[in-house]
Amino acid sequence: MKIAVLGTGNVGDTIGSKLIALGHTVMMGSRTADNEKAKAFVDRHVEKATAGNFADAASYGEIIFNCTAGVGSIEALKLAGEKNLNGKVIIDIANPLDFSKGMPPSLAISNTNSLGEEIQKTFPQTKVVKALNTMWCGLMVNPTMINGGDHSTFVSGNDTAAKEKVKEILKSFGWLDKNILDLGDITKARGTEMYLPLWLSIYGATNNGAFNFKIVS
Repeated sequence: MKIAVLGTGNVGDTIGSKLIALGHTVMMGSRTADNEKAKAFVDRHVEKATAGNFADAASYGEIIFNCTAGVGSIEALKLAGEKNLNGKVIIDIANPLDFSKGMPPSLAISNTNSLGEEIQKTFPQTKVVKALNTMWCGLMVNPTMINGGDHSTFVSGNDTAAKEKVKEILKSFGWLDKNILDLGDITKARGTEMYLPLWLSIYGATNNGAFNFKIVS
């Protein structure tokens, strides 16, 4: 599958590298076509990776991963171009973390709204699925790193078929079907995004990002 990864940070690099390892081809998108981090990504994955600006990548991808910094995601997607996004699944793994007042960050959007919802409202012809935003990127693509892979991850979105596509990608990453919990429509992204302050507190207390939680009932 041809997949666009928007964002050149650790998350985008980790997701893109895993997708390539699974046999997909990836175009990494950034603000400029000559982004140094994107070039380095292509150099490491010569036969399976390309790079371009956000519009190039969005046009290329059959599915789009939003790995941009959450406070800039709407702007980045606007640069990608609505015509390049329409009809496509956007897997939104970003969080609207606001670092303007230093550490720890606050949430730029919360309570009655979420970044996932804002993306869906801004680009109504897309199929936004919130996923993988509640953990460190290393665990996103390698859940067996802890507890034998037996822990929980979530999806939310308005389109059932889109969520099923995302679940298949998650399972290819190693997630067990029983541990992928569909929370419902895109408004449920509020809860998973609002988990981030707690995640940051746990990270600060343990100095370790390799943790997650498991739903037990």
